[in-house]
Amino acid sequence: MRRKRAEKRIRIPDHKYNDILVGRFINSVMEDGQKRTAEKIMYKAFDIIEEKTKSNPLEVFQKAINNATPAIEVRSRRVGGSNYQIPTEIRPDRRVALAIKWLLTYTRSRGEKSMSLKLANELMAAAVGEGSSVKKKEDVHKMAEANKAFAHFKF
Repeated sequence: MRRKRAEKRIRIPDHKYNDILVGRFINSVMEDGQKRTAEKIMYKAFDIIEEKTKSNPLEVFQKAINNATPAIEVRSRRVGGSNYQIPTEIRPDRRVALAIKWLLTYTRSRGEKSMSLKLANELMAAAVGEGSSVKKKEDVHKMAEANKAFAHFKF
């Protein structure tokens, strides 16, 4: 290794729930540095979740993240002139990053009116184990399972 490793930044929790994961999610929702707008979207989505489920929105959120979090993924590796999809375990930080990314991707592609409503519905769906983001996780796991034969080509 030629250079030193980049040090991990300290993550700042959000100001309402004082939760680091929520702060991280807000930063991912944010576009063009509009953090207040991202916070409004997030907290409004939490209000909608609380209204619809009559439960703590933070628990629903954490359950949604856990259900969308993958354990393994496939990575391309070139061996002897052909590419193989090699199943590899994911580091914990990347697991959460993928879950957040998938949740937001499928939230944005939903058909509801506002972003907060889309986000609330996607989080509620993911919390009960359905929704596009959970399906994406299952697809990734199936792909890894199908390519288990190439696991010996690991990096």
